[in-house]
Amino acid sequence: EEEERGARGGGAQGPPGASTGRPRLPVPAGLPGDPDPEEPVSDDSARHGGRVRGFPHERGNWATHVYLPYLPQEEFLELLELLVSRARTYVPSVAAMEEFHLSLSQCVVLRYHWIEPFVRSLRERLAAFHRFFCVADQVKVYTNQNKTRTFIGLEVSAGHFQLLELVSEVDRVLEEFDLPTFYKDPSFHISLAWCVGDLSGKLEGQCLRELQDIVDEFEDSALLLRVQGDQIRCKSGNKYFSFPLR
Repeated sequence: EEEERGARGGGAQGPPGASTGRPRLPVPAGLPGDPDPEEPVSDDSARHGGRVRGFPHERGNWATHVYLPYLPQEEFLELLELLVSRARTYVPSVAAMEEFHLSLSQCVVLRYHWIEPFVRSLRERLAAFHRFFCVADQVKVYTNQNKTRTFIGLEVSAGHFQLLELVSEVDRVLEEFDLPTFYKDPSFHISLAWCVGDLSGKLEGQCLRELQDIVDEFEDSALLLRVQGDQIRCKSGNKYFSFPLR
């Protein structure tokens, strides 16, 4: 998933040498077509649903992303289906995500030999953190920096402080490796659905109000949208690392 910002928000720049803006995040399972970071790559955007790479692929470069996973219950998927169905009455091309998380970093590029020390440093810095809960229940529309994709997300309304503390530690690890840190004043959110292009104008306003009404009226939504922060994960290329919280 390319990291997304509020439709009117800005964003940090990518690493040195990134000629097309910020790097993308690993693509979730709901967005088929992108190859594994270590596989031969063709940058033909037609093969990727019209999506464009945030940075050119190079062998030995591993797209890396730190996040708080959200494991959906069956009721959450029912809510997601209602939201996507309503959003499609405004933008027919909206597609549901299949994996869900709260980002704690941008996507950054790690060389293969950096992965082990990067993960070790993350583990050390996150070891002191205790488990917590946050609530993601505010529907919001986002775009990625170069406006090639639009997202519908659930923004965090409680737990922002704990997430900022985690980001502070992740940022320190990124700085050790001279990598871009997370955004200032981030909008922590779970992305629910996406479409190609900047269609935020069609999804904001009346559509957004209707989507929020669906969330507010959904049975047990307060409990359903409570995210348990009991582990942090890092995905680097095709490798996953987990950091349990105390």
